[in-house]
Amino acid sequence: MPIAINPRDRAMEAPRRASRLALIGATAAFALGAAIGSAPLTPAYAEAPLSGSVISAGPASFADIVERVKPAVVAIKVKAVEDSQGGAFEMPDMSPDDPMYRFFKRFGEQGQGRPQKHMTMSQGSGFIISPDGYVVTNNHVVEHANEVEVALDDGRTLPAKVVGKDKRTDLALLKINDGQKLPYVEWGTSTPRVGDWVIAVGNPFGLGGSVTAGIVSARGRDIGAGPYDDFLQIDAPVNRGNSGGPAFDAHGNVIGVNTAIYSPSGGSIGIGFAIPTEVAKDVVAALKEKGSVSRGWIGVKIQSVTQEIADSMGLKSMKGALIAQPQKGAPAEDAGLKAGDVIVAVNGEKIETPRDLARRIAALGPGKTVDLTYQRSGAEKNVKLKLGTLPDDREARADDENSERGPELSGLGIEVVPATEVRGAGREGVLVTDLDPSGAAAQKGLHRGDVIVEAGGRPVSSSSDLVAALESARKDGRRSVLLRVKSTDGAKFVAVPVKGAG
Repeated sequence: MPIAINPRDRAMEAPRRASRLALIGATAAFALGAAIGSAPLTPAYAEAPLSGSVISAGPASFADIVERVKPAVVAIKVKAVEDSQGGAFEMPDMSPDDPMYRFFKRFGEQGQGRPQKHMTMSQGSGFIISPDGYVVTNNHVVEHANEVEVALDDGRTLPAKVVGKDKRTDLALLKINDGQKLPYVEWGTSTPRVGDWVIAVGNPFGLGGSVTAGIVSARGRDIGAGPYDDFLQIDAPVNRGNSGGPAFDAHGNVIGVNTAIYSPSGGSIGIGFAIPTEVAKDVVAALKEKGSVSRGWIGVKIQSVTQEIADSMGLKSMKGALIAQPQKGAPAEDAGLKAGDVIVAVNGEKIETPRDLARRIAALGPGKTVDLTYQRSGAEKNVKLKLGTLPDDREARADDENSERGPELSGLGIEVVPATEVRGAGREGVLVTDLDPSGAAAQKGLHRGDVIVEAGGRPVSSSSDLVAALESARKDGRRSVLLRVKSTDGAKFVAVPVKGAG
């Protein structure tokens, strides 16, 4: 089931997993901890809080660390004004020939109220990274904010300005002005190992400063949140309201920003995910300098190389990123890259997965010239190209609206190309090249790499065929279309909703 990342803390369901992931901001009242007194111009962490021998044996107490870092951990209170649809009504699933069909249709049309404004309040966590009041938190905590306040550990509440936000990594930078130097924490400089101690400090459920401890249980986790997933998995319990709070190592240095939890029920079961410091500090630096993050871009739709694709293309391994479709006018198309090419290296460094390629290209930044190594028809080739700038979400949506897929496929949250354009995808149907994890198609079980061979009982070979099947169903008053899909798990049927039906 797919993830549905929601800034109001609805549970996220990870694609291709039976588990659920939830963002961990929360709606709650402020209740802060003990006063900190005066704020010295020093980091709020201890350089050597515990001896090496004590750490290796298991610390008797984390009290010294917590005492030093807690003054720099804050609660973030957000007010937002949102639209709500009054009198929302869902048309029952019935045939237009049903005697009650016209009644329900008319009732639903009359019952639709006008959008109404309502105030929402939510709360998350954050931490101060400089004595002049820069505060790090999650993007989903402040994404829709009209007003932001930061509550300090000493009980004071200060207004905050949003300096910048980055949706792709779920990070945001705030600024508070206290008129005096504030306690702060520093980014860690060493990479945590699996098994290292981790301490999470935050504001779960609005209770005020709370502390949990555990270990780093994995690195490089991909939870389906986006192309740059590289999470630390920690087993220190984190809950709703911990979003944006820091994860510390045993020396009081920040090793991650708490972002999501594994949650079948919405509460913590002891598995959390944090954005690692090596990612967060670069993004935060860019937000501080420019208010946004510019990433490199080559303009391709990519997918994993499955064993079946590798066999059909004569590849020796499943490593690399398969180009499903180059975007028109993008650097990749200008450089001659085509659907079916497999990118295996960037500047001589091997590419393991599509996510690996996305992260490396993004990190290089716009305007850089890179040397791409790719495989085509069994031969290895090289090409140099100049990276463009990754379009922001608004530009990407505009491109989607003007693209071949049209609003019908946008409503499903998928992009497709003819399977014949991608070597190894087969000779029939359309290949799903991109998928919105929160979209209708993902919710019904479609995945990237699936091939749709029939829609509504008719074969499809292009996006226009699929759009036509959806439009035909809509005109007939049907609320869903049955797709026959080929996937790595075999053939299956998937019923997807029709936009605007009923």
